[in-house]
Amino acid sequence: MNAEIIAIGSELLLGQITNTNAQYISRQLANIGVNVFYHTVVGDNSARLSEAIGHAQKRSNLIIFTGGLGPTKDDLTKETIADSVGRSLVIDNKALENIEAYFKRRNRVMTENNRKQALVIEGSMVLPNDHGMAPGMAFQEGEVKYLLLPGPPKEMQPMFTTYGLPFLFSQLDKSEQIISRVLNFYGIGESQLETELLDLIEAQTNPTIAPLAKDGEVTIRLTVKHESKTEGMKLIEELETKIMSRVGAFFYGYDETTLTKEVALLYKKQNLTIAAAESITGGLFSSELTTLPGISEIFKGGVVCYSNELKQTLLQVPNEVLEQFGAVSGECAKSLADNVRDLLSTDVGISFTGVAGPMPIEGKEIGTVFIGVSEVGKETKVYPISLAGTREQIQSRSVKYGLYCLLKQFQKGGKNNVF
Repeated sequence: MNAEIIAIGSELLLGQITNTNAQYISRQLANIGVNVFYHTVVGDNSARLSEAIGHAQKRSNLIIFTGGLGPTKDDLTKETIADSVGRSLVIDNKALENIEAYFKRRNRVMTENNRKQALVIEGSMVLPNDHGMAPGMAFQEGEVKYLLLPGPPKEMQPMFTTYGLPFLFSQLDKSEQIISRVLNFYGIGESQLETELLDLIEAQTNPTIAPLAKDGEVTIRLTVKHESKTEGMKLIEELETKIMSRVGAFFYGYDETTLTKEVALLYKKQNLTIAAAESITGGLFSSELTTLPGISEIFKGGVVCYSNELKQTLLQVPNEVLEQFGAVSGECAKSLADNVRDLLSTDVGISFTGVAGPMPIEGKEIGTVFIGVSEVGKETKVYPISLAGTREQIQSRSVKYGLYCLLKQFQKGGKNNVF
């Protein structure tokens, strides 16, 4: 099955919003072995959308549309698709009931144009919208399968996962199963990882190896097609063993995990608590941790100590440390990590100090960062880093390095390979 994703919306072309829907759908389709060969973005124009559909029908046997299912005049997706396949639009009574109930729950008057959202392409499978009003649709015409989804990600993603994927599964050849596993790495660049694995990548057949670089991270997706799930898993595991023997020191987790989640799981398992002292990151580390529910079990709090005055008065950094070594120094990072741990009575203290830009500080170049990790009863470790990028990138990457330090330092037998 070869897929094409067509996103509809002039706001996408104007750069007002990012086309995250295509990214999400492509990732989900890769998991089930569906090839995505084209991404297309079309404005709210019926003629141009019709032209895009015509091209897609010639080169793809699965076309997925996002957006243009709403109540306004510029929402033309289903009307244009219906014309292109020679089908009519009909009212779906269940969808209409859901739309009417939506307005009733909110004590709002439903305007007549909202009935338009209950129109569906005749003969299609209607996909309920559990998080909005406009339903989706799925149908086949000739050799091409069509999937229509709403534009807002909070509506599109659950609809695709709950109803769209089962439709696609029902269309796939069941003779082979598709199994994927994602390996996540940190502290190694994409080019270095590829160099280490080049012979495996060049010789790949089944399973396949697909590296992907993210900000400071690299993932590898292993995918196998096999009639037997058991035998397919064996092939995945054999290849993973080869990969881990070369770059396993940089591995931190599987599939959709993150450094933040892995730190939280490890610290909860080891019954450790943590506090943070943040200068360069300005609270970004604390904010990242607190995106996780239940994080208060391990994260007790943090101090944003941006000024030297606060470093001295609240976190008791000795004046001689600041005078002799400066705020951007390993000595200051050590003092901050030790003292925030004492101040908040935690098992671990972490500190961030450095130069995010736009100008050097204390003779230290932009991107110079020191991370301190203090543990009760053990010698405090300081990790010096040299980062590149914008001010925001340096701050964000400092947080990721800090999380990686926390993860590797407290994994049993683990070594920190970042520095």
